[in-house]
Amino acid sequence: MGNRKSDILLAAIREGMPMGTNDKLNLIVSLSIPSILAQITSVLMFFIDASMVGHLGAEASAAIGLVESTTWLFGSLTSAASMGFSVQVAHFVGANDFQRARQVFRHGLVCTSFLSVFIVIVCLLIYRPLPYWLGGGADIAHDASLYFLIFVLSTPFFMFKSLSGAMLKCSGNMRIPSIISVTMCLLDVVFNYLFIFVMHLGVMGAAIGSALAIFVAACLEGYFAIVRSEMLSLLRDNEPFRWVPDYVKNALKIASPMALQSTLMSGAQIVSTMIVAPLGNFAIAANTFAITAESLCYMPGYGIGDAATTLVGQSLGAGRRDICRSFAHMTVGMGMCIMALMGVLMFVFAPEMMGVLTPVAEIRDLGVHCLRIEAFAEPMFAASIVSYSVFVGAGDTLRPATLNLVSMWCVRLTLAALLARDYGLTGVWTAMAIELTFRGALFLTRLWRGKWMRDVVKK
Repeated sequence: MGNRKSDILLAAIREGMPMGTNDKLNLIVSLSIPSILAQITSVLMFFIDASMVGHLGAEASAAIGLVESTTWLFGSLTSAASMGFSVQVAHFVGANDFQRARQVFRHGLVCTSFLSVFIVIVCLLIYRPLPYWLGGGADIAHDASLYFLIFVLSTPFFMFKSLSGAMLKCSGNMRIPSIISVTMCLLDVVFNYLFIFVMHLGVMGAAIGSALAIFVAACLEGYFAIVRSEMLSLLRDNEPFRWVPDYVKNALKIASPMALQSTLMSGAQIVSTMIVAPLGNFAIAANTFAITAESLCYMPGYGIGDAATTLVGQSLGAGRRDICRSFAHMTVGMGMCIMALMGVLMFVFAPEMMGVLTPVAEIRDLGVHCLRIEAFAEPMFAASIVSYSVFVGAGDTLRPATLNLVSMWCVRLTLAALLARDYGLTGVWTAMAIELTFRGALFLTRLWRGKWMRDVVKK
């Protein structure tokens, strides 16, 4: 179920044993590598979808690209809900209180089930007019609506997978979510090829393939969390389930700022899509492909961020504030170094990355230019990603969410609207690079000042 070495080091945190710098570094690496792999393979699923659909032409690519930011919105809501409960699990695991960790898990299953049903109902009401709201034309609206509808119908399974995976990660098990993410990616390749090219279903086939891959992955991840996990298995509970309102209140306290942030950040992405949409189908497709290609470069930051959330959460649960700050600084530094390297690789191999996604020269050349602009912002993007994960592990989500929203709405969108008029899609991506650098500086300032630790101590 887990890595023996990392299990021993995590137990050392819970038992109050001393940890040297090498022990901390080994633990960060052992937790980060599986999580990085999981993050990258998750993005590869979208990368593969985009590549396969890209060979169907610009209109098919634009159809998916138009609604992609909206699907991310609902996906981010599921992640926020999962973190509201899983952060509490990290704290209880750090305190060696596995019984209460399982109780929180049960509450998470109940609450996220109701939330996923609510999301599906909302999507059923908006899927037809959505492409027109986003500025899409009649030539792509039907395919965009159909893709969105099929994808969101998989939301209950996506949320179940998200919650189960978050629980496993916060308990210290990064390997199982990683293996399942790789499996989901491989299944996505098979299903997409079958439905897009063998059954000739086009955009609809891409949505069906992804939904089936999510379903299988959700079943697997739920099995390992609910049945097999030594810490979390609900089969180990000897006490009857009882409702504890405090678990839900704490989850809301953690998840509400994250959900609001996700909604407004995804709303900002939707506004950004609306800024890009009038630039034409080539610009929409190039923007979508460039975002997909870039995501392969920043996924290591999210992988290290997962490790940071687990380590900070368990350290605080164990009362080990002495090593909590050390883990925070080390994970942020590692994330910035790795994503700086990824930025260099993205700059150099941008033509190859875009070439995999689309054979259309106009889309490919425009996407390459955007990626090379963005490459310079990757280190500071890493600073914001990993620092935010550190704060989440501490249960500090309100102020970081505010920083994200101010940066996105006041800096990126304002600059994008101004620059798009004269510089087109290049101007939009220049605004993005400037904003990510600014955001990273804000998060580094908060991290190094230590205000988040003082807030934790007050609690």
